[in-house]
Amino acid sequence: MDVSMLHGADYTVEEMVGGDRDYLWHHIKPHQCFQTQEQMIIVAGKGLTVTDIHGRDYLDATSGGVWCVNVGYGRESIAEAVAAQLKQMSYFAGSVGTIPTIKLSAKLLELLPAMGKVYYSNSGSEANEKSYKLIRQASAIDPARKGKYKILYRDRDYHGTTIAVLASSGQAERKTDFGPFPEGFARIPHCLCYRCPFALRYPACDVRCARCVEEIILKEGPDTVGGLIVEPITAGGGIIVPVDEYFPILQQICRKYGLFLVIDEVVAGFGRTGAFFGHQHFDVDPDMLTLAKGMASAYEPISATVVKQAVYDIFLNDPADPEKRLNFFRDISTYGGCTGAMAASLENIRIMEAENLVENSRVMGDYLLDRLKTLADHQAVGDVRGKGLFCGVELVADKKDKQPPSEAQMGAVVDAAKAAGVLLGRTNNSLPGFNTTLYYAPALVITREEADRMVAATQAAIETVFGA
Repeated sequence: MDVSMLHGADYTVEEMVGGDRDYLWHHIKPHQCFQTQEQMIIVAGKGLTVTDIHGRDYLDATSGGVWCVNVGYGRESIAEAVAAQLKQMSYFAGSVGTIPTIKLSAKLLELLPAMGKVYYSNSGSEANEKSYKLIRQASAIDPARKGKYKILYRDRDYHGTTIAVLASSGQAERKTDFGPFPEGFARIPHCLCYRCPFALRYPACDVRCARCVEEIILKEGPDTVGGLIVEPITAGGGIIVPVDEYFPILQQICRKYGLFLVIDEVVAGFGRTGAFFGHQHFDVDPDMLTLAKGMASAYEPISATVVKQAVYDIFLNDPADPEKRLNFFRDISTYGGCTGAMAASLENIRIMEAENLVENSRVMGDYLLDRLKTLADHQAVGDVRGKGLFCGVELVADKKDKQPPSEAQMGAVVDAAKAAGVLLGRTNNSLPGFNTTLYYAPALVITREEADRMVAATQAAIETVFGA
């Protein structure tokens, strides 16, 4: 793309490169190298292609780096919907209703008919934090749940950046140096068959990773455990798809001991996995869902905590009763009242339905996964897995004993693909010794040609680093 028209008269490339170095503190990156190396600056995007400040085009396999630009870049109708809404009514606190808030809630509950109410905030971290606060407050105000304040989380899952949700992160390197964390969280094993935490094989394992949750509840004390949060498909922990029996077993255990089952759909929701929501691939009926990222395809910041009516009803208490006057959900999210975000989400969902993007995610996801599996014979490819447009390739240094490659080798693979014009993702700074999975989560508008380019770039990059 010719980006000269984008530069305009208000800045030069040199000014922006210098400004990036001098003013910005980038997310999740060590910055010492930027004293001598130029950081990528993105200036334009269309479909799956982004353009940097020097006019170089890249095919983005990551939907914006963190799996969120689900309908692709350059959607003018979303920008127009936001602009129109902002001109009419830009904001009012979530303590009152607005037209787009009501319309979006109705649409979400149409897509999630088993749920009852929608609570808005502005990030996935916040959405998950709300679910924790609901579990904790319910344990204080509902006699049937008295004392059930603890929350179980799964190894390798990730739920956000605030201290409370970080306390429930199953990614040790994400948590390093941020403690001490609040108490009341306990970990359950991950469900990656390729690296079974019990060294068993499916199906002879009898899905031990799910059944052992009952033992953990008994150890913690059933009267103290109030909830379990999991991703339907583990995202940043390595793209882990559970076996079909996994969720029915978890749900049976949760119901037996009165746990709220919270499914974190922040990444998997809105078509990413080839269903509108990731949990819809499995036989499971959650009590709460958390949504963000693809909810507005990152055109505006928005998230939601969606709950069953029975959860909402716990907080319906008479404010005239002196003992119950504070027994409502006393929480607020300032930017949960931004009407432009609601308008963006409504138009985003309309696009997904009009263009049948969930089905394209399923079809193209199958195609991409099949193409990635052609890499499995390479000595450095240990496992290929995924669901819909959410795929992972786990690399190894030794295929026989599954020893992981170095972080430097993983970085070199991503750099080689970037040099070829394809932006791949990878797990990093998350799992000690196992930041070894390349991930693919392209926009749902991907074509076969674009999928082929991603696989070809991956193959060439692996061969460059590990040999043919």
